[in-house]
Amino acid sequence: MKIVNLGEKNTLLNSFIAQMRDKVVQKDRLRFRTNLKRLGQIFAYEISKTLQYSCKEVSTPLGTAEVNTFDTKIVLSTILRAGLPLHDGMLSYFDNAESAFLAAYRKYDAADKFHINTEYCTTPDLEGKTLIIADAMLATGSSIILVYDRLISDGGQPDHTHIVCPIVSAVAVDTLKKALPANTTLWTGAVDEELTSHSFVVPGLGDAGDLAYGEKI
Repeated sequence: MKIVNLGEKNTLLNSFIAQMRDKVVQKDRLRFRTNLKRLGQIFAYEISKTLQYSCKEVSTPLGTAEVNTFDTKIVLSTILRAGLPLHDGMLSYFDNAESAFLAAYRKYDAADKFHINTEYCTTPDLEGKTLIIADAMLATGSSIILVYDRLISDGGQPDHTHIVCPIVSAVAVDTLKKALPANTTLWTGAVDEELTSHSFVVPGLGDAGDLAYGEKI
């Protein structure tokens, strides 16, 4: 698995992540969602550099122009609910992409231990396409693995899978390296080293779904 950390370069992406982490700024839900959408656009642009292109002719009012555009068929997959702004940002760039949606969440027991539940899933055919899976943050990495397995089971085998996650833990990176195939690329903006005993990323940013849409019961 290839790993691309865009946060290692001095770009505008780091400003958006800084605002998302800031406990004062993140009280503004609109700003939080907007920054996630902006990150989705940045990641989409960077991923676009890896796609397959060919030259096409475009008729203008005055003649014909040759333009290189990509031929890759893309499926954007999002984990409900925190990934929705990321999905929106990427879809604004990959405007002809198909979409897949899944519900994945932590299910706690009486001992305060949890496992990942996956429920609702809808996906188009994935055979021979490029799959992009988006989520706001990865703690253990187990949710992405379950989502990937479910999508492959329901939709078939893509040519390549891109996982887009602005903030990931070092534990999640190691887990994904071992569990996902070689034709996978992880795109992130920051790798946080600490993971607590309750599997919370530190410094992280909190619960991205709650920050984007409000606290759940």
